[in-house]
Amino acid sequence: EMAKLHNTTIKTLRYYDDIGLLKPIQTDSQNGYRYYSTEQFEQLNTIQYLKQLGFSLKEISRHLEHRDIDGFLELLQKQKQLTEMKIKELERINRKFETRIEEIYSAREVKEMEVASIKHIKERKVVRLMEKIQSEPELEVSLRQLENIANMNSSIFIGGVGLTVSLEHIKNNKFDVYNSIFILREEDKQNSLETTIPEGQYACIYYRGNHSDSPRYYKILLNYIQDQRFHIIGDAIERTIIDHFISGSKEDYLTEIQIPIKY
Repeated sequence: EMAKLHNTTIKTLRYYDDIGLLKPIQTDSQNGYRYYSTEQFEQLNTIQYLKQLGFSLKEISRHLEHRDIDGFLELLQKQKQLTEMKIKELERINRKFETRIEEIYSAREVKEMEVASIKHIKERKVVRLMEKIQSEPELEVSLRQLENIANMNSSIFIGGVGLTVSLEHIKNNKFDVYNSIFILREEDKQNSLETTIPEGQYACIYYRGNHSDSPRYYKILLNYIQDQRFHIIGDAIERTIIDHFISGSKEDYLTEIQIPIKY
């Protein structure tokens, strides 16, 4: 009856009894029945209320034992701070989703495929792991390493992963070996792997495909750069924006290559 009245379980009440949080006023020694008084209703309500606020049973027990208003206020203030931290984290995650949604919508609107162009791109914050990558398995292992070192959750940066090809390899027409993997990030967070991709002019190209299809498009970009008499000044950036994890149709795939240049 006590469990039904308070929308809880018999198992929970037994556990509260075992740990001394809410002991019945009487226990029948013959059948083990626990008896509660109506005066204990408010105590159980208080336990349930504090649990909903996120307090541990130990904290609740301490409060019920001392019933100190200053201590209670301190508990509430502490929980309020934790809640505000969770809200900030959720807002950060929400911004990531908004950015990704916007990027996919924009990607679907890209019309000019396999055509080189010049774009001015603002500085981008990234966490970057310098690692030689030559295959899909190596890419996945390096991404997990970067995720762990940077203390990031994969659900936060899905779609924000990129690879780089060194300037030396670009000049030697070696496009199937990457020298680093990075994750785009928007917020400031101190991390030993945190760096930036500089603002500047980039020769860019979109194509329907993934990383394995990239050599052909590097050659198109390099020919364009040479024809326009630009100079390459840094590592190439390669990002697959839409891949087989998002769409089962290769016609939807979208990868962009960006090579930093100057006149």
